[in-house]
Amino acid sequence: MKAKILQQKISIVLLKSLFIILLSIPISVEAQTKNISGTVTDEANLPLPGVSILVKGTGTGTVTDVDGNYSLAVANEGALLVFSFIGYTSQEVAVGNSNTLNISLAPDIKSLEEFVVVGYGEQSRKDITGAVSVVGSEVFDARPNNQFGNLIQGKMAGVQVITPSGKPSAGFSIRIRGTNSISGSSEPLYVVDGVPTTDTRTINPADIENISVLKDASSAAIYGAQGANGVVLITTKKGKAGKPRFELSSYGGFSQPWRTLDVLNSEQYRDLMTEFGQITDWSRYTENTDWQNEIFQRGSSQNYQLSVSGKSEQTTYYISGGWTQQTGAVRSAEMDRYNFKINLEQFVNDWLKIGANVNYMQYHDVDVADNQAVNQGGVILGMLSTPPNIGIYNPDGTFTSNPFQDWENPVSSTDGSQRGYKNQRVLGNLYAEIDFTPELRFRSNVGIDQSNGVYDYFLDPFRTSYGRAMEGIARNNTDRMSYHIIDNTLTYSKQTGNHNFSALLGSVVQKYLWENNNIETRGFANDVVTTTSAGSIIQSASNTKSEKANASFLGRITYDFNEKYLLTANFRADGSSTFGPGNRWGYFPSFSVGWRLSEEQFMKPLESTLNDLKIRFGYGIVGNDQISNSSYAYVGRVSYGANYPIGGAILPGSFQSSIENRNLKWETTEQLSLGVDASFFDSRLIFVADAYIKNTSDLLLNVQLPRSTGFNDGIQNIGQLQNKGLEFQLSSVNTQGKLKWTTDFNISINRNNVVNIIGEEIIAGGIAGRGDVSYSVEGRPLGQFFGYVYGGVDPTTGNAFYIDKNGESTFTPASDDRTFIGNPHPDFIYGLTNTLSYKNFDLSIFLRGVQGNDVFNATRIEIEGMTDAKNQSAVVANRWRAPGDVTDIPRATWGNTNNSRISTRFVEDGSFLRVQALTLGYNAPQSLISKLNLTGLRAYVTGENLFTITGYKGFDPEVNAFGASNTIMGVDFGTYPQTQNIIFGVNISF
Repeated sequence: MKAKILQQKISIVLLKSLFIILLSIPISVEAQTKNISGTVTDEANLPLPGVSILVKGTGTGTVTDVDGNYSLAVANEGALLVFSFIGYTSQEVAVGNSNTLNISLAPDIKSLEEFVVVGYGEQSRKDITGAVSVVGSEVFDARPNNQFGNLIQGKMAGVQVITPSGKPSAGFSIRIRGTNSISGSSEPLYVVDGVPTTDTRTINPADIENISVLKDASSAAIYGAQGANGVVLITTKKGKAGKPRFELSSYGGFSQPWRTLDVLNSEQYRDLMTEFGQITDWSRYTENTDWQNEIFQRGSSQNYQLSVSGKSEQTTYYISGGWTQQTGAVRSAEMDRYNFKINLEQFVNDWLKIGANVNYMQYHDVDVADNQAVNQGGVILGMLSTPPNIGIYNPDGTFTSNPFQDWENPVSSTDGSQRGYKNQRVLGNLYAEIDFTPELRFRSNVGIDQSNGVYDYFLDPFRTSYGRAMEGIARNNTDRMSYHIIDNTLTYSKQTGNHNFSALLGSVVQKYLWENNNIETRGFANDVVTTTSAGSIIQSASNTKSEKANASFLGRITYDFNEKYLLTANFRADGSSTFGPGNRWGYFPSFSVGWRLSEEQFMKPLESTLNDLKIRFGYGIVGNDQISNSSYAYVGRVSYGANYPIGGAILPGSFQSSIENRNLKWETTEQLSLGVDASFFDSRLIFVADAYIKNTSDLLLNVQLPRSTGFNDGIQNIGQLQNKGLEFQLSSVNTQGKLKWTTDFNISINRNNVVNIIGEEIIAGGIAGRGDVSYSVEGRPLGQFFGYVYGGVDPTTGNAFYIDKNGESTFTPASDDRTFIGNPHPDFIYGLTNTLSYKNFDLSIFLRGVQGNDVFNATRIEIEGMTDAKNQSAVVANRWRAPGDVTDIPRATWGNTNNSRISTRFVEDGSFLRVQALTLGYNAPQSLISKLNLTGLRAYVTGENLFTITGYKGFDPEVNAFGASNTIMGVDFGTYPQTQNIIFGVNISF
């Protein structure tokens, strides 16, 4: 009931805000004296929805509905109506005496050119010479989601969207043409309406018009030191000509895990503990609790969005507000977000335009701990390894524990503490454009990204054993991020005969500031006051600040001759405070050329079939300064806390915590790219292919140092990585007319290789006390699995045996018997979308797959190892018990991990094919829309992750316990799984 009241209040506030702002916008309104209606069609007599109809010389107008129909009030019979639509020749028609005007628009070959957003501008797609992929508004409108990464996943060749966890608070990572760094970030640069950002969770997909991804160095070099991992350009919505357009959308749904795992029941667990020799009074433990049923729940989601947009001769506006809320499929996990967006653009006169794009967000989530064992608070492993013989609560209300060790049940991790993260953020910019001449334009842009976050935690001092031991724990962490950017660009464009030329010059200044404060207190008298001030003991307190600045100069030249021979050249010089004085500036050039063979005379005989054929070649150099402690990477940092006693008093002490390296400089990525763009049969079939080689050198790598330096390690520019691959994208219009069927398919192949790290071995990924699983060495891909070769179970002893380096069996393998046992990198990834529409119905089926990758199922080590009092997987019921037993499950060995070493036993094929999304929609007919005084009404149902074909034995093959790590990939250690989602929604416009 409270939730419904809250939703109503929010809706009222949003509506009031939107209408107040709307009333302040100047919109011309003509006296209504005559009503004109009609239908707009194409040359094939098919209706054209979304055609703009404007009364010339006024701001009065409308757009056609889904059936091509329109209705518009005009002031007099002498008025001129302007019909315009992208890809078609505009028409001006006098109203005259008729009340009905049916119009047929002819294709405009020149205007059919699609313009694509690129760095600091836009280009016609036919003239692009770099590797650029675009996802348009049709993808975002097709199905709902609270993160845009989920919507572009599987839609672009060469772009891998990684969702390592299924929890509501989990973000996503994007890898463009592979992993480019070891110690640095491999995340692309995200740019929202010209403002770079790193926090993608707070961007509302409902506000996005399109996304361009700059994949190669020739296109990304305009962003210089920030473009090594590719660039994701996000453009938000703007108003369109016509009357103010209101759009209301809402959806709700539920989610659940698509798989559960079988574990031992109470009787089987008791038998295992008896076999271990563990004795207890089993009459006290007679429950048979299904912990997966207690932890997993039916999650829910709801979303409400309201926007108003429009465009007059002088003003363009888009205003929206929304609320998204999601409860996870795991107990206590939740997320909610409020968004408010305003985009305004105003022509002051015929040479000056000003505008603003501002997004305000409030975000909140409650996380659950995964990727940890039950004795470390891990919820997923906790529900698998907690004995079913106990219930949730003791008679006194405290949480129950394992009968043999003080490991509380997983509900204590979800319900035994209060925890929540809150964040407020403003992301936006102000800009002005001055047209000195039709060819010369100046643009000045000022952008900000400001966020303030607070994390509060309180551990109950009574209900949990750890809370009782510590008498309660409270933590308060605050973080603040402040980012500013000022960029100024001057653009000159000129067309003379067959020569088209443009030039861009600009400068950019950026400043970052990070602040963090945290405090932890213990010793609480009660659980009523949960703030840190109620604790009697200050356990720890700290405060950190850091900042970084960048200055840049950039330039670009584009040229084409007769639309056949194309050239683009970029250059950027970047200076960063991260690096030493001698290497503070980096220089990043690129060029790309294109040849449109379809415009050559010798290709004319094929023009009835081949519409366009272009070959692209590009080369460029880009940089990366995104490393940990990047604010002060080159300096010898000083840390505090080395306090010492003198004369009975504790005096503050400091020490040098890192070694100085004044020669530190950028990571540099050099890339070659070759591509082909082709379209056939009046663009009903479009084919794009790319091949690339990326070499990243001067890696910012933490390497071991001689102890004589006084340090264990330090950051140096050492080593080289290589990524090379192939990408293919195919789009087709299979049928037209009443039944329309389109298909989009893409497939990507990437090969990663560590070329040189001067003999260093990068070992990481500690698992369940068995050591590290990931190993990176020269000549192999990053993060391959490293361990023993599992031979099987000896029928005589029941012990596992392994194959040593000589190919012989052994029960006690040496450390040098370990070898590479798996590769987390896929052979290829792919996506397939089929979209069908018939009359008022539409159906979209999206399949996504990953093939040839291995997953290290470390969850099985925990629930098949049989080394302690944890519950185990049901498969251990087939374990070895007596001499002569033939099985692949070793015997139970209390306190001994020899039978469950990191080995091929736990390496599985992680390939999968998933029905990622299936959406069925219905557009209400015009007769119903007119009666309701609406311009559009659509209802739909979407299913996500409906079905997955995989041989993987865990909850889900799409996991990584170590998030977006560059060197640890494909490890499942009790990771929150992806869920099945069913969503019902409606979109209304008026």
